Amino acid sequence: MHKDAFLVSAKKNFGVVLRDWRLYVLLLPMVVWYLLFAYKPMAGLLVAFKDYKPDRGISGSDFSGFYNFVKLMFDPVFRQEFWGAFRNTFMISLYGLIFAFPIPIILAILFAEIVHEPYRKVTQTLAYLPYFLSEVTITGLVLMLLKESSLSTGVLARLMHEVGFSPDGKILETARYFRPLFCITGIWKEAGYNSIVFFAAIMGVSPALYEALRVDGGNKLQELRYVTLPGISITLTIMIIMRIGRMLSVGYERVILLYNVSTYTTGDVLSTLAYRIALLSGGANTNIAMGSAIDMFNSLIGFFLVIGANYVSRRVSSTSLW
Repeated sequence: MHKDAFLVSAKKNFGVVLRDWRLYVLLLPMVVWYLLFAYKPMAGLLVAFKDYKPDRGISGSDFSGFYNFVKLMFDPVFRQEFWGAFRNTFMISLYGLIFAFPIPIILAILFAEIVHEPYRKVTQTLAYLPYFLSEVTITGLVLMLLKESSLSTGVLARLMHEVGFSPDGKILETARYFRPLFCITGIWKEAGYNSIVFFAAIMGVSPALYEALRVDGGNKLQELRYVTLPGISITLTIMIIMRIGRMLSVGYERVILLYNVSTYTTGDVLSTLAYRIALLSGGANTNIAMGSAIDMFNSLIGFFLVIGANYVSRRVSSTSLW
């Protein structure tokens, strides 16, 4: 009985594939790309469980189990740096979730309120532009504004010094300023581009709902509360899940370009710690395995965060968020 049902189901699925074979042919290059560049490199995760020797390769190195993870978390040489980097990664991501995530939503709402279309297109283009500049360019501009040298005036640092916000004028060398600086730089670069998704969602809300609320005497705040936010709630939920999944994936390039020895205490994150331990600590062997263990720990935490966020979103999807 079960065998017959399986054959019927297999025949039906094969018929669907045969009928839409052109779509599957178009999908094939992307499948091949994922297999070669996303899944095949996962074999390198085995390094985290090996006493890795570069001259012996992954398969030739001895298996060490969870030794690298235990050493990373509890060995006096590594644990302080590791837990400090974990704390910094979480705090920088939390800053981004609290302060940076709402900015694209606000921008999208403001763009939707601009009636004059040419003006709206100009403002949107100007907001999108920083995203298409490289991290080096964006951080270079930040450094020019905050550091006085023969090549830059440091006008922003001088202004902050004059108003008493930074008595010594050394913003880049002060550890407590690194996280806000990183977050503000990210907002400058990415907020405009990230607003595209929310702007498209707002444009998809039926105008009849706004008209009905206006007929009932609703104002702009009520339109936002009862029409706009509920209308884009599904998009908000998806974007929040994706953002939580990247909680520990802090922008590696931006950290490398902005931080220095003076800001390691607040700026060193898991990805930069893995880079320094694996490649810059003067030895290969165990260090490469330790760097791989840090990256795997980072990925596992991100995986469980996605699962948790998805579970919470399913629980609240049946109720009104607004």
